[in-house]
Amino acid sequence: MVQGVVIEDGRIVDVNPSTQEVIGRVPCSTVEDVNAAISRARAAQPAWAAMPLTDRIALLKKAIKKLGEDEEGLAQLITKEMGKVISEAKEEAAGCCDKDDYLDLIADANADEVVDEASGTMIIRDPHGVVAVLSPWNFPSDEITLLALPALAAGNTVVLKPSEVVPLVGAKVAAAFQAVLPAGTFELLQGDGAVGEALVKSDVNMIGMTGSCATGKRIMAAAAPSLKRLVLELGGKDPMVVFADADLDLAAEDAVTFSLSNCGQVCCAVERIYVEESVAKDFEERVVKKAKTWTAGDGLSETSKIGPMVSSMQKAHVTKQVDEALSAGKARLVCRADGPNEGNFYPTTVIADVKQDASLFRDETFGPVVCLATFDGKEDSAVKLSNDSEYGLASYVYTKDLDKAKRVARRIHSGQVGINCYSLCVASPKCPWIGAKGSGFGYHSGVEGWKQFSVPKSLVFKAPEVSNPTVPPSGGGSGGYA
Repeated sequence: MVQGVVIEDGRIVDVNPSTQEVIGRVPCSTVEDVNAAISRARAAQPAWAAMPLTDRIALLKKAIKKLGEDEEGLAQLITKEMGKVISEAKEEAAGCCDKDDYLDLIADANADEVVDEASGTMIIRDPHGVVAVLSPWNFPSDEITLLALPALAAGNTVVLKPSEVVPLVGAKVAAAFQAVLPAGTFELLQGDGAVGEALVKSDVNMIGMTGSCATGKRIMAAAAPSLKRLVLELGGKDPMVVFADADLDLAAEDAVTFSLSNCGQVCCAVERIYVEESVAKDFEERVVKKAKTWTAGDGLSETSKIGPMVSSMQKAHVTKQVDEALSAGKARLVCRADGPNEGNFYPTTVIADVKQDASLFRDETFGPVVCLATFDGKEDSAVKLSNDSEYGLASYVYTKDLDKAKRVARRIHSGQVGINCYSLCVASPKCPWIGAKGSGFGYHSGVEGWKQFSVPKSLVFKAPEVSNPTVPPSGGGSGGYA
């Protein structure tokens, strides 16, 4: 994922990607600020961990309710800072401010577990200590809560550094937590990669990050000397397989929607679509008809289906991938939707006949491009093409033959497989969200993900012996020893 911001005089120049208007200048944290924030979080952590789990959960619910007092303002700020259309920003804000049931599930995952009723042996969970949260720009509010809530529920304190692209959203979320939680429990830092690097190399105990594979590798290297615990949700190049017997209208609708939502700037966006040859022409026509309605425009306009790219660097990255594929004969331009092409805007684009070795099918695009290719309809071919990637975050299989779908899904190396659906929209919150191969490390969300923020500890008791007075002790006055 490519981004780009300007730092002037130690401040982030926060720019609306649609209008290029400067909407804020946010001071960057210094190394001294990083150390001070960690010291405050370290000092606050024992008392926070000693608080009963039910009390911590109650305070976290109160903090989320505080954030929800200005849900509309949060949505507006998301659109102004990163360009997401207002309908999608409202959806994100609503989800971010509705976490009561989610927190109840997190509480269940952290509860003591008795594993031997007779002896009372149980598994309890110990927090790591101080958790650094590095959140992304594409879901600037909800990704904070998805990492911070399980960390805090487990008894850790949190030091947040939001992406420098969305500092005001990060500050708004942090302010709600800070207004409710004990001092030092939730700390905020601002700045670019240098601040993030200082935080990662500090004496925090754990790092939770959502971002690019390249950044994830650097974090792993920095964390290795002190064996910091890690949860890294990284990039994707997610395939969709469309067999000839699929509901082609449903598949085309999902292919377009989930290639283009959030202007394609989603780690689990559909980025490679493999369509069985016999229906490829029909499917392409359906995709074109739907894609042409996804016109770009200012995110605050109710008529816009996609907003601008988050930055000029992100637009340049997408433009380069598409242009290289077309000029090298590794893809065919099908259509571009109406809409602006100046500034950070990039029009909805449909590309077909993409070659497997094109950068458009190898590297994360993160843009409003629908990419089509064909395959021979064989299950082995579908699996081979899907797995031919360094990534493995999510994948999608469309067919009316559910037995075939299950066979193919089991063989695809990805963290989730949506069968005739976009899995992220319908999966249980108990499902983990993480990828295979280069798409992640550790587990993010779900029961397994929530438990990553603590260490299981067994309290093992010996069951009391039952005396039997009818059995005489052995031996004599030496107590049974000769």
